[in-house]
Amino acid sequence: MAEINLLVLVIALLLYVVLGGADFGGGILELLTKGKASGIVSRAIAPVWEANHVWLILVVVILFVGFPSVYSTVLTALHIPVLHVLIGIIFRGTAFTFRHYDIDEETPKAIYSKVFQYSSLFTTFFLGVTLGGIILGNITLDYQLGFYDVYLRPWLNWFSMSMGLFLVLLFAFLAGIFTVSEINDENYIRYFSKVAKRLLLALVVVGAMVFTAAQASGHPLFYEFLHSPASIASVILATLALPAFWYYLKTNNKLMLRLTAGFQTTMIVTGWFAIQFPVLVKIKNGPDITLQSASASHEVQLYLLIALIVGIVIIFPSMFYLYKVFKFNDEPTKSV
Repeated sequence: MAEINLLVLVIALLLYVVLGGADFGGGILELLTKGKASGIVSRAIAPVWEANHVWLILVVVILFVGFPSVYSTVLTALHIPVLHVLIGIIFRGTAFTFRHYDIDEETPKAIYSKVFQYSSLFTTFFLGVTLGGIILGNITLDYQLGFYDVYLRPWLNWFSMSMGLFLVLLFAFLAGIFTVSEINDENYIRYFSKVAKRLLLALVVVGAMVFTAAQASGHPLFYEFLHSPASIASVILATLALPAFWYYLKTNNKLMLRLTAGFQTTMIVTGWFAIQFPVLVKIKNGPDITLQSASASHEVQLYLLIALIVGIVIIFPSMFYLYKVFKFNDEPTKSV
């Protein structure tokens, strides 16, 4: 029962990374391209950006109900980076909304654009930092150790910082792919294709940095990776998809390009998750929080599963219809 609920959580997390990540990456892409992507990013994410938070809400609810020890431990030990994420989400959403609907004057729009861009970067970075804190194993349940050891050491380290940078590049890469898929202007297609290629290469480099930072922080991440068949398989599949990615990028096959980028991202996330499974949160000098130890009672898991089934029947068709209306039938713009 708990395994099924966890599977739904993982699927929701994947959807948030791919769809919500492309939205967050839109602001980062605007920064990297010095505003060249502003018009197309606004057009691309305006109909769906708020709806993508449904997946994050679903993740939080499943953790709170089905795996309460994970929820309480993460939001206690990592409450500082999580708070930064929430603040960033608020500023980002507010700035994006006002940029769209406030008075049509250059100065206010420029201010809102900067807030949107930097808060997208800020939020994404701290999402990665939070993930790094969960993986590294510096979280302690001994609250007598002091503020630094309990609330800062778990995430204030090079490994978590490298995870933040990795997620920034990943989200920007996804935004680049979705941007290419939104336009028909050949000059801009070539430009954003180059940006996507460079971001993909940067992801490979920073991915290596993540393993190096983990080793320097005393966490044998690479060793664990080598002993995880699922993680190795995920990396192999993501690598094998590279030729298809380059081909679809060159031919500008919009649908297959998005699907390939989504598949590669799914493999990356699956690989990270599989490295330490069934451990959900690593604990320093104590037993790790595993799937079995974190699971709520059988009755709670049963009622949660029933609620998820009902929710899936409602949410998934509704989200599909939303995308069908605003995205699948949308004609790519000819200029930015």
